[in-house]
Amino acid sequence: MLGRYAADTLPVAPQDQGLDRTLGHLYDREYTARGHRHGDGDDSRPGRGGGGRGGSVVAGLDWLESARELFPRETFERMQVEAVGRYGMTELLADPRAVDAVEPSTELASALLRARGRLGPGVQDGLKRLVARVVEDVVKRLRPRFETAVDGRRDRSRRSFVRSSRTFDAAATVRANLGRWDPETRRLLVTDLRFSARRRRALSYDVVLLVDQSGSMASSVLYSAVSAGILAGLPGITVRLVLFDTSVVDMSHLAHDPVTVLLTAQLGGGTDIARAVRYAEQHVRDPRRTVVALVTDFEEGGSVSQLVASVGRLHASGVRLLGLAALDGQANPAYDRGVARRLAEQGMEIAALTPERFAEWLGEVLP
Repeated sequence: MLGRYAADTLPVAPQDQGLDRTLGHLYDREYTARGHRHGDGDDSRPGRGGGGRGGSVVAGLDWLESARELFPRETFERMQVEAVGRYGMTELLADPRAVDAVEPSTELASALLRARGRLGPGVQDGLKRLVARVVEDVVKRLRPRFETAVDGRRDRSRRSFVRSSRTFDAAATVRANLGRWDPETRRLLVTDLRFSARRRRALSYDVVLLVDQSGSMASSVLYSAVSAGILAGLPGITVRLVLFDTSVVDMSHLAHDPVTVLLTAQLGGGTDIARAVRYAEQHVRDPRRTVVALVTDFEEGGSVSQLVASVGRLHASGVRLLGLAALDGQANPAYDRGVARRLAEQGMEIAALTPERFAEWLGEVLP
């Protein structure tokens, strides 16, 4: 892609004018950001409009529909993220029809949350609707995983008549169908599927989520809010959700409402992890039935020695500690390995997990 300044020697073929116009509507903004003038030169190519290289005006909804039609889904989603996160196409949020046409994704929601402080009041309704759509999709995908992993373990001594792939008991199924073994074909005819019941947790547990609001953690903030919302609806689990930068904000009263949590979060700024951990330390009720999950890149702007000391005290009291350098779909973070190593030496497990694996981890540590 040589761009519009190659148009004099490499004109756009008629069949590619729609592609050129759609790309130009988004990426010509790069030229503007670098100080290039749209009116330089004469460009009377069809589809570009006369009087310069500025391109014709394309409504946000028209652009979305063209991009969806012209590009593969993965490319279209990437263009959406760049449109709102990099090039400030906030008109997409101001038009309810455009909001409905946007393909929701966690990447797009993360970009919007990072840019929220720069968005005007006229697009707040669109922002809320779009974030709500993304949260709804994520909850729908993750809730069964948390319910299966956290809300009681499998009890193979009791049969369940609720058929689910997560409770399928292969060994019991084989035993129940041994009478249908065919020695000639060496095949087992299975007509009776067996499923295990779930053992309800007898004791209640406190799960404390300490979530770093720094800009690089936007995706993890989103998944943390959703995870807290799901956990808040499970029996026997009390959730304390805390967002922090250089200050600490206890969002536990909104833990059941991840959309409101996300629209309240203030991404960016400094980081004082030690203060957040001390806050959690002050609110532990029963150390043996408490899990503290710290979601951060470990880039400590406060006192590392105080952070290490707090983690050490929590571990010594019996609190189960997990430090998450990422809680998102990729689980491939950049973080301060030196600080993370010092916390690991004090008893904190350090990991980067997908939300699904986080649910499994909770299921393993909550008896």
